[in-house]
Amino acid sequence: MNIKEAKEYIKQTARIYLKKNDLGDYVIPVVRQRPVFMLGAPGVGKTAIMEQIAEELGIALVSYSMTHHTRQSALGLPFILHKKFGEEEVDVSEYTMSEIIATVYEMMEESGIKEGILFLDEINCVSETLAPSMLQFLQYKVFGKHKVPEGWVIVTAGNPPEYNKSVREFDVAVLDRMKIIEVDPDYNIFKEYAKERGLHPAVTSFLDMKRDYFYRIENTVKGRSYVTARGWEDLSEIIKLYEEEELSVEDTLIGQYLTNETVVKEFSAYYDLFNKYKRDYHVKEILKGKVQKETVQKAAAAGFDERLSLLSMLMDKVISDIRENMARTDYLSKLSPILKEALGLSEKEGENGDALVRYFDDTVDKNRRKLLSLSRAGAISREEERSLKRILIFLEDARKEMLIGGMDSVKAMFNEKLTSAKKESKKVSDETDNLFAFVEEAFEEGNEMLILVTEFTVNPYASRFIARFGSDAYARHNRELMLTERQNDMKAEVKELLEEL
Repeated sequence: MNIKEAKEYIKQTARIYLKKNDLGDYVIPVVRQRPVFMLGAPGVGKTAIMEQIAEELGIALVSYSMTHHTRQSALGLPFILHKKFGEEEVDVSEYTMSEIIATVYEMMEESGIKEGILFLDEINCVSETLAPSMLQFLQYKVFGKHKVPEGWVIVTAGNPPEYNKSVREFDVAVLDRMKIIEVDPDYNIFKEYAKERGLHPAVTSFLDMKRDYFYRIENTVKGRSYVTARGWEDLSEIIKLYEEEELSVEDTLIGQYLTNETVVKEFSAYYDLFNKYKRDYHVKEILKGKVQKETVQKAAAAGFDERLSLLSMLMDKVISDIRENMARTDYLSKLSPILKEALGLSEKEGENGDALVRYFDDTVDKNRRKLLSLSRAGAISREEERSLKRILIFLEDARKEMLIGGMDSVKAMFNEKLTSAKKESKKVSDETDNLFAFVEEAFEEGNEMLILVTEFTVNPYASRFIARFGSDAYARHNRELMLTERQNDMKAEVKELLEEL
């Protein structure tokens, strides 16, 4: 299965394992909760989906790589304990709590979240001294004498032996205690993820044309060469940072993330070409609606690869602006009821009443504890984390402003940010219209328009933005493309009927 299917499977398993009966007991006893074992090539996104599952289910996540553990750290350290059995006093060996189990308890204590996923990566690479204890752990959820707390789902992962020399093969007794799923690289799934995460358009447009380069692991005369989904994502992030700092992206940098000479050379050449397109086509001017006739003619005459690259960088800029705008409007929407309640208190208690000060202090404290709890548990998305941080910053500034200028001053602060967000929304709406206008003029109703409409339909940020603010250009082209598609279906149906006659 692909990584998206694996994510849904594990998510469903976690839901079932965490289901309780009317007495508050888990429906499936802990001893019958088989750990999930994901077997897949390195860098396909196994760790990433665990973070997403924890976020979506609102549970905690503790991750460990088993290659870093010795028998002592996993099972605990021995110590001598003096005991009395009947009339006889003896010294017996006991063990401290396993580092892994202790981390789970610490997570519950610090986050306040009592259920979660314990994710053990590279479980088939454990040391020889630790291997015998894994059977006991997989069946009874015990390291040494200490159990994993109830409400914690065990998910494990490992690489097939062809990718890792340290892999030891599990025997039937171990395999029979796990739910095994095999995960394969899938570019279409990665592309969905790349759009949602906002990967650099040079990466996504290159891979659209060179899908064979998405994932490859080869043995060469110089050693093992590999290109993975993780490598492409990390390369995307470093390229963005280099561009912000106006640093040059060279082969040496690319080769630190993609260890395949052919892929490095071809991507490096494409990245240079991508930047040339950005300069030649004046992307910023296109989105401002100031496109030159020569630019339109050049785009219309370009080959499909060049058109696709141009379209990718245009869509990336607009959707990036949409994502930022939606984040700002979302956090202001969450602030609105908080400030309404504060205004109500100010009318009741007076501008500088103790109740109003306590309200701001309590609200800041509540949101800070929520942020720390979810962050510590790994149960928060990047978007939600940014939103909570923005709310905290505003509330802390608002409390200071209230003590100086009262709630009218706080209200003015909020309205200023609201006005700014509305202006930004209008700017992004104009960018969207200008993008559709350029694609229509340069490419008419070709494949480029179909790609653009599809992207705005499936991208979660773009679709939300259009649902909230509307877009006549999108609506019109969406209708036209749907009509054309239906006409093609009708023609095919008529053709089949004629053939039957």
